[in-house]
Amino acid sequence: MRLSNATLLVTFIVFSLLQTPAFAAKRSYVVYLGGHKHGLESLSVDLDAVTASHHDFLGSFLGGHEHAREAMFYSYTRHINGFAANLDDEVAAEIARHPKVVSVFLNKGRKLHTTRSWEFLGLEQNGFVASNSIWNKTGYGEDTIIGNLDTGVWPESKSFSDEGYGPIPSKWKGICQNHKDAGFHCNRKLIGARYFNKGYAAIVGKLNSSFETPRDKEGHGTHTLSTAGGNMVSKASVFGFGTGTAKGGAPRARVAAYKVCWPPVLENECFDADILAAFDVAIHDGVDVLSVSLGGDPTAIFNDSLAIGSFHAIKHGIVVVCSAGNSGPADGTVSNIAPWLITVGASTMDREFSSIVVLSNNIRFKGQSLSAKVLPGKKFFPLISAADAKLANASIENATLCQAGAINPKKVTGKILVCLRGQNARVDKGQQAARAGAVGMILANNILTGNEIIADAHLLPASHINYTDGLAVFAYINSTKRPMARITPVITQIGTKPAPFMAAFSSKGPNTITPEILKPDITAPGVSVIAAYTEAEGPTNEDFDKRRVKFNSVSGTSMSCPHVSGIVGLLKSLHPNWSPAAIKSAIMTSATTLDNSHEPILNASYIKAGAFSYGAGHVQPNHAMDPGLVYDLTATDYLNFLCTLGYNETLIPVFSLKPYKCRRSINLANFNYPSITIPKLVRSITVTRTVKNVGSPGTYRAQVQKPIGISVYVKPKKLKFKKVGEEKTFKVTLKVNKADAVKEYVYGQLIWSDHVHYVRSPIVVKAA
Repeated sequence: MRLSNATLLVTFIVFSLLQTPAFAAKRSYVVYLGGHKHGLESLSVDLDAVTASHHDFLGSFLGGHEHAREAMFYSYTRHINGFAANLDDEVAAEIARHPKVVSVFLNKGRKLHTTRSWEFLGLEQNGFVASNSIWNKTGYGEDTIIGNLDTGVWPESKSFSDEGYGPIPSKWKGICQNHKDAGFHCNRKLIGARYFNKGYAAIVGKLNSSFETPRDKEGHGTHTLSTAGGNMVSKASVFGFGTGTAKGGAPRARVAAYKVCWPPVLENECFDADILAAFDVAIHDGVDVLSVSLGGDPTAIFNDSLAIGSFHAIKHGIVVVCSAGNSGPADGTVSNIAPWLITVGASTMDREFSSIVVLSNNIRFKGQSLSAKVLPGKKFFPLISAADAKLANASIENATLCQAGAINPKKVTGKILVCLRGQNARVDKGQQAARAGAVGMILANNILTGNEIIADAHLLPASHINYTDGLAVFAYINSTKRPMARITPVITQIGTKPAPFMAAFSSKGPNTITPEILKPDITAPGVSVIAAYTEAEGPTNEDFDKRRVKFNSVSGTSMSCPHVSGIVGLLKSLHPNWSPAAIKSAIMTSATTLDNSHEPILNASYIKAGAFSYGAGHVQPNHAMDPGLVYDLTATDYLNFLCTLGYNETLIPVFSLKPYKCRRSINLANFNYPSITIPKLVRSITVTRTVKNVGSPGTYRAQVQKPIGISVYVKPKKLKFKKVGEEKTFKVTLKVNKADAVKEYVYGQLIWSDHVHYVRSPIVVKAA
């Protein structure tokens, strides 16, 4: 929902007044000092000494130790070196100039990446979840720990039952932070839960005791955590729809919740200071995977809490998976763009909750819904466009969107109301229709959302139809004096085609900070995903919804991210010695760019999608377990990456805790990423890549699909591997063909194959 400027101003003033008087003229900042030199086994006295050193440092700017203690609300003591404090802008600027400081940035807010309000855990029947028997062995993966930075967790859900689990892994150092919520319990499945709210409190003011719990009162965190690592739960459904066995991507993994997101403040729910605190503790606790379904606008690496926190995690072998964002379908909207992150877009799956719109002329339009309410029999009802049902004082735009206070009950009562998608929540449109007396609602897509239709748990009979069908319905209404329609009851359909196709909301590349790094990296199911949910809220999260569910259907890159997190958990169990980069490479190079009709994956307008939509393609778990070759990276490679961005040799050693000197000859095009992206190709360029054999001995040959107007040459064209772990380097030369060149990005691919494995890398090029 978009707020008017006046509303934004009033809201800002209200939250400003909530600030405590001592900090009325101050803002909350994060001061990042790099890493710590102490190891994983540091005693508490060491951590206290770190905090004291932070107080001393800040006190030198504020005029004393006590002033520093009063201003500081976080001291990052374990792996991330820094603190968060309420500061005058001038003081923050002075601190930023100090040679010990890597960066100083505002405690910014970030959003959860779900589409529920604005506008799968896989079910076994949908064909997505890995089917190889190794994944489903009893007890397999119990030593893997998946952490989730989100809104916490609903511990009573069956998805987090510990029945049949052995002892908690000895490596686990976390806690169950339930001292203020006696009803919250962890177990041998949900082995830890913490909450972080000081950064949030710095924005909104003092919090009451209801904020002192890791319990999920919103639903998002429970949904994402169960998608990543939830147990198998039979007969899971939403109001009886989609019934099947629910299970997370890594169903036997242990899970831990880190609550960093809270009720929205100016549309932001998760704040940088809390995110960094959670990363610092999660690394210490011993997680193997961190799933992070949130993000903000792309920004410089050292001003990005997710980039900073995840880099420290990667150094300890922890794989961090993030959502790409829900700002599509516009180009250049992808967030979480650091190269050490796995960034996930969202696409559909081959399951639909079908509800048919039938016009009185017997024309039928296939929509989707999760409404448990049905219209009687095959009875037709009068049909009216929301624009034709507006109140006298309402605008056409607000009425068309079925905004609150825009619909005239006298015109709507007893009829099916047709609303246009956009701005207010989809389920809110249905509520406005019901309040006005409508017996049902048809929700029609706008041109941007195209064919992306989402099954929502509407409170009245409803069906969500695509843009083209919506145009036909509006045309029908305008063509007859007595338009009539009916909406059929919802049924679950499996094996629908085409699937997957890209969700319209899924944020797209190019990467606006470092365009040489392709983002997103991968896509996974993120539309109408069923997973566990909180019982503190209704399935629509609207105040008017008094229903409660154990499982809910939600959409967003928030939902696709934990699918990949679960796959990472499985790969960590199967290949414990693989680096985070090797796991990422396996997932990317084994992905597919074809749908279930063996045609290229489409976008929501049914136009061929490209690498800026899906990265390397749609994830294939079974293929990722045996990729053949991987493109590996080390912490040193990431430091080289920072050198190419212009970070100086004073900052980088602080970041890495090791002596480091940038080489003059580093070229970002040679960064050993599993994709090749050249944003400004002048004449020609030769890039270098190195692959490592993680399979059996064999000979791989290069196959190239050339981008339009670009010649591609690979040397050597054949790579022979004699043993596991052996590495081979090759070069790829890309040359502009002037006669065929186009002034936009074009796509191709490089495949290394031994006729068993197909190691595919996207090639993305734009001629200068």
